[in-house]
Amino acid sequence: MNDITFANGWVLWLLLVLPLLVVWYVLRYRKQHAALQFSTLRLFGRTKSLRQRLLWLPYALRTLAVALLIIALARPQSKLSREEMKVEGIDIVLAMDVSGSMLAEDFRPNRLQAAKAVATQFIDGRPNDRIGLVVFSGKAFTQVPLTIDHHILLQQLNALKNGMLKDGTAIGDGLATAVNRIKDSDGKSKVIILLTDGENNQGSIDPLNAAEIASLYNIRLYTIGIGSRGKAPYPFKDQFGRTIYQNIDVELDEDLLTRMAHCTSEGRYFRATNKQSLQQIFDQIDSMEKSKIDVAKYAQTKDEHQPLLIAALIVMLIEFLLSTFYLRR
Repeated sequence: MNDITFANGWVLWLLLVLPLLVVWYVLRYRKQHAALQFSTLRLFGRTKSLRQRLLWLPYALRTLAVALLIIALARPQSKLSREEMKVEGIDIVLAMDVSGSMLAEDFRPNRLQAAKAVATQFIDGRPNDRIGLVVFSGKAFTQVPLTIDHHILLQQLNALKNGMLKDGTAIGDGLATAVNRIKDSDGKSKVIILLTDGENNQGSIDPLNAAEIASLYNIRLYTIGIGSRGKAPYPFKDQFGRTIYQNIDVELDEDLLTRMAHCTSEGRYFRATNKQSLQQIFDQIDSMEKSKIDVAKYAQTKDEHQPLLIAALIVMLIEFLLSTFYLRR
């Protein structure tokens, strides 16, 4: 019924007459029959036959036929609608730092887990985009190529952990690997989001050179520096295998990350000092990189009054037969 509309909806107001017809029939019936006809019914046994009990049925059928005719005159119509969506997708590669410093617990439970949680929400909010995943520490490799299968992507993202690669921070290699994965895509817009918490101290590719290569392929780069300012608690194992914490200096090359982002058209650098600010950064990137969707709507209506007319004729025929034969007065 959600898809049914009426071309002549005002006709439905005539249905309000039907309750008045029922009231009129009840009052008329009472006037034609005495409320008390015999002082006792004990001598008569069964007082009314089945036909007597069904005397009201022809009138009820006539009333039903009138209701069906009124609804048919209102011209009920069903809608057949169709939508065609043209999605101008955005290709995005997340380049995630998984070095040992990402285990610092100035974020809860630590930087790496917080980054994974926020990235998961970001991916969930972009079902129409192809997204890939690159991880780096001392080296870099592609964890997931560009894909629309976000289920597999999220599985691999949740499986990220420190120790997958030798320790260190090869920011240039991480960005270059991401560029290599996205440069030949046919997406209308290409974006790399690079997240790190350290300084470039490993790898064979200079980060600024990698950023300039990204610019040549019209790739927009967003860099995110993660970590509180000053010192951050970092877990260590003592000689007895117990976990102890020491405050270590946060060494984040913000100048480098800023210059890298500015090498690309409309690229930006963000600083996240806690999980809430990291969430706000991803929300901001999400709002800036929305897919463009063109929706074409097609609607076709079909009259549905014919079944009602047929039902009304059948009811009227049944009423005529009952009144003429079985319930003839």
